Parts: sequence; structure tokens; C-alpha cells
Amino acid sequence: MYLHKSIFNICILKCNVVLYLQLRKNGGIIVAGKGFKVAIIGCGFVGASAAFAMSINNLVSEMVLIDVNKEKAYGEALDINHGLSFVGQMNVYSGDYSDCKDCDVIVITAGANRKPGETRLDLAKKNVSIMKDITANIMKYYTKGVILVVSNPVDILTYMVQKWTGLPASKVLGSGTVLDSSRFRNQIANILSVDVKNVHGYIIGEHGDSQLPIWSATHIAGTKFDDYVAKNNIVVDKEQILNDVKTAGAVIIKNKGATYYGIALSINRICESLLKNYKTIMPIGTVINGPYGINDVALSLPAIVSGNGIEKILEIDLTDEELKGLLHSADQIKLVLNEVKDI
Repeated sequence: MYLHKSIFNICILKCNVVLYLQLRKNGGIIVAGKGFKVAIIGCGFVGASAAFAMSINNLVSEMVLIDVNKEKAYGEALDINHGLSFVGQMNVYSGDYSDCKDCDVIVITAGANRKPGETRLDLAKKNVSIMKDITANIMKYYTKGVILVVSNPVDILTYMVQKWTGLPASKVLGSGTVLDSSRFRNQIANILSVDVKNVHGYIIGEHGDSQLPIWSATHIAGTKFDDYVAKNNIVVDKEQILNDVKTAGAVIIKNKGATYYGIALSINRICESLLKNYKTIMPIGTVINGPYGINDVALSLPAIVSGNGIEKILEIDLTDEELKGLLHSADQIKLVLNEVKDI
């Protein structure tokens, strides 16, 4: 049967409208394509690298860079703009806190770095004060979206930002141990000489010294880690692997002065799952109340990350030793929290 061209075009238009409306249903965002707005607060090494990673992946249609050093933010935005012809059109610009309005994700990387001789508590007190001011400015213009905290100490700051904003815990995320878990998988892949994409495992708890791997849930292409190494007569030092993960940042800083590429790619991956509703399972930081009997603290556990933020925290079966380590990690974070809660 012959279909008139004008009628055919109308049908196509209606189909596109229906598809668009369907794509907007899940979490109120478009699941596929563009239309996303992201703000990055802090244009130091980490913030600028994250912006670059997102631009390479053409992840958003609008990206605003905000920094107390307005010239730095302008320069970073301009630099990215000059390469957009190679990746695709985006609106990348420098702005201020008013541009946080209508953002799908607000990424916070701003904060002071730890100086020689400073304790972890010293850094926490300093950055909690900085973050309190940043949070107040964001909330003047906040209308929607997820806040992703990357600044360190990330567990402490994630907890404080969630309390200050009053947003649901599912809407305030910390980059947590996403990067640590990537380092963990990378270490294992190198030792076993396999593709890192075939290595699955998580570092949980604190993004810090008390973090721990879930060895019982680590596997190589479906084979449990312990079974894999036994079958292939491979000798591994688990303590050395964990130590290498914990000290990876320090090693990088010693050799090049700062770490930013790994965390930038982690930020890009988290934002990608948030924006495109991928429902990726990753060890993201959030304030928890209940899982494993842990309450009123922010730490990292495997969770489903979707367009709505954290959709669900997964309580993976832990060994008694792993559970003990997780509870210890929560206690270590609480010790610092108790010192900064009133700032």
C-alpha cells in the first residue's frame, strides 16, 4: 500500500516525540543522547582533568566550570573548547554558583591539599570549612540533580554535605573507593596477566588506610580469585596487593606531584552512569543507615548507580573477617567525624 510522503513524515515525527517522552521517564532524565548539564566546582588538576575526560567522551551538552580563581576556570573552558571540533559540539564555559541551577550532576573537586606535616584530621578540619561555604553557595541555586563529592577526605565531606543540604542520601554521593577498586583490579590483572576488564572485585569502607578488599567476592571471568590462582599454580601476596593499592596515590605524587588522571576517569564513569541511567554497580560513597548494622556514617559499599542517584546498596555476603574489617573502617571514619561535626 502506498503511503503519502507527508503522512509518512508526520508518522516519523510522532514516533520521535513518543521516543523522547519515553526516554525522559526514567528518573526524569534522558536515558540516551544529549541534553545533560554538569557543573564542576574546582578547576585544579582533578577538576580540569575530569572536564577534559567528559569532553573527550562527549558526555554532556552543557558543562560549566566554577572556581574561586575565575581566570583559571575561563582558561580551562577555553582550552577544552579549542578541541571540540574533534569530539563533538558541547557548550563548555566558566561561570559561578548561579549556574548550578538545573544541573543534572554537580561535581565538587575543590579543596586544600594535604601539606607535609599535616595530619588527616588537620586536612579534614580545613576542608570541612571550605566545603561548608561551597555547599551553602550551591544550595542557593540548587533545583535538581545529584551532588558528587570528590574532595578529600571524601568520606567526611560526603557525610557533611548530605547533612548540610538536607537532600536524601541517595542524591549526595562520594567518589569513595571507585578509584581504589580500579587500582585493585589493575594490580590483579598485572599479576595474573589478564585483561583488567575480566577482573571483578571491590575495595570497600574508607577511602583511606582502613579500606579493605572483598576477596571473597573477587573473581576472574566468573572464577573465584582463590580458585583461579590455585588452578593456575600462581602464588600471590594479598597483603602486598592491598598495600600497593593503599600507597598508589603516594607513589604517583612522589613521581609526578599529583594524581588526577585516574580519578578523572572515575568521575567520568560515575557521571556516565548517573546521566545515562546505566545502573552500574560500583563502590560509591554515601551516608548509610542499616547495612551491616552500620549507621550514621559515609563510606563505600557496592551500590546500583542510576539516573536517580544511588538506587540500592548491595549487602554482599562477607566473611567474618571482612565484616570485622568493615566495622573497623566505619569506626575510623567516625573518629574524625566526631571532631568536625560542629564546624
